[in-house]
Amino acid sequence: MFGMDSFELNKIAGAVLGTLLFVMGMGILAESIFAEKKPVVAGYALPAAEPEAAAGAAPAAASEPLPVLLAKADAKKGEGLVKPCSACHSFDKGGPNKVGPNLYEVVNRPLASHAGFNYSASLKEHGSKGEKWDFAALDKFIANPKGYIQGTAMGYAGMKEADRRADVLAYLRSLADSPAPLPTP
Repeated sequence: MFGMDSFELNKIAGAVLGTLLFVMGMGILAESIFAEKKPVVAGYALPAAEPEAAAGAAPAAASEPLPVLLAKADAKKGEGLVKPCSACHSFDKGGPNKVGPNLYEVVNRPLASHAGFNYSASLKEHGSKGEKWDFAALDKFIANPKGYIQGTAMGYAGMKEADRRADVLAYLRSLADSPAPLPTP
């Protein structure tokens, strides 16, 4: 061929293997020098829930009582606030159940009572006790669904602002042939 003997081929193979061995050695040395510290616990620590919120109460006490907030609530604003909810709920009279039940005439409706929807066991249990979706219950549920009714399948984190919840409640109240009376202070 080129007139290379086996000695030349051995020198080339030795140079390639020596280079690979040098690169591998440098990698091992670099790992030992720049070793990253492993965390004791995998992941990130999340802040703990406030004891008040975990007990099912609204996360922060409203500056004004719910009846006062409802008296000045705006149903039009509430309609805008529930747009994301329409992915899981329908709001029309006779509308279909989706991932969540239809919310037409939900105010003062007994819990877990909308026909054709399979509620979670925890909601059925509360409904069997005669509980209703009055304004206070809806307010607490919208503020923190899983804190208010533990075991609910609703995958919503909650709405912390009391005035925005009042707007949503005003809109839900308007979804009825004869809207429920507002609570008095």
